Amino acid sequence: MPNARSYLDFNATAPLRPDARLAMVTALDCVGNASSVHHEGREARALVEAARRDVGTLAGVSAGGVVFTAGGTEAANLVLTPSLRVGRELRNFDLLLVSAGEHPCVLQGHRFPAEHVIVLPLKPNGRVDLTALDRALDGNAGKRPLLALQAANNETGVIQPVSDAAAKVRSAGGATICDAVQACGRIASTVATFGADALIFSAHKIGGPKGAGALAFADENDHIGDVLVRGGGQERGQRAGTENIAAISGFGVAAQAVARNVEVEATQSRALRDRLEQIVREIAPDAVIFGSDVERLPNTSCFAVPGISAETLLIALDLDGVAVSSGSACSSGKVGGSHVLAAMSVDPALARGAMRVSFGWASTEADVEHFARAFARAIERMQRRRAA
Repeated sequence: MPNARSYLDFNATAPLRPDARLAMVTALDCVGNASSVHHEGREARALVEAARRDVGTLAGVSAGGVVFTAGGTEAANLVLTPSLRVGRELRNFDLLLVSAGEHPCVLQGHRFPAEHVIVLPLKPNGRVDLTALDRALDGNAGKRPLLALQAANNETGVIQPVSDAAAKVRSAGGATICDAVQACGRIASTVATFGADALIFSAHKIGGPKGAGALAFADENDHIGDVLVRGGGQERGQRAGTENIAAISGFGVAAQAVARNVEVEATQSRALRDRLEQIVREIAPDAVIFGSDVERLPNTSCFAVPGISAETLLIALDLDGVAVSSGSACSSGKVGGSHVLAAMSVDPALARGAMRVSFGWASTEADVEHFARAFARAIERMQRRRAA
């Protein structure tokens, strides 16, 4: 067994960037509460506002449009409400439109009555069916829609046509919330890129700390009509509670790194991803790579080998020093069926073998070589057992 491990699960969480770690350690020595007016409080406030500017720059919005949360899940729960102030207009939304491949924090975290939710199907390639969106809008003329559509799928990496969908929803008088958690750091992820009214970010996906996220509103006048966490007036009254200054500081520095390096890191990840998929096909020619015929995140590969259990393969790779995942890591750590692949009409038997490999800022060619050796050994053992 190799002494070193290869971590290939960046879509679950990315390793903490050294400069983000340093920022967090420095912020931990900041004694003040960011709501206090004395010198110590102002120092803490300065750290929060510096991070707010950095995250706003990454999202292509003003600093005033950024609301910090405890993560992407809280951000989704906060913003997916029937009442939003968009610009200077308070809008009440009659419908929530979501794709069938959304993250559970969107599918389950909204605050709309079930009868007011329309789930849009995915095509077999993993992209949302825009014809179904047209039907939903036409069939609900006169009702104001809120669309929740992820920029890219966390399991398959398939990039969604958010700007096209958002334009349709805007024409119907609605608004679009884009979960950009997986896209951020891998492709350009601004409100202009997606034509969205708000983006959802999560620090730990880009090399920041766990426990920090953000809503980035296209218009700094946008507000939540019905806030979720009530109390003090923090975050423009949108999210009460004393700010986690250390986590927010780390988030800001990670956002700086992404803004500087996104194209370089994307190119590196794509080369590693493409090489890995070549290896998978050489070792297991019958492997199926999901979403490979449409645009995907450059760092993500989701594949299955017919007849090979994901759980067995995941454990074999882990014992051989390689960390990958089976579907979303946000599903209580279970290895089971994927609602995303089910929505893509993937055969359930094949879907049960789905593995996700994802790269990031710290990934190297050595990681791919390590995966190749471990994958070859695992497949050989499993095929030998099947033949016995």
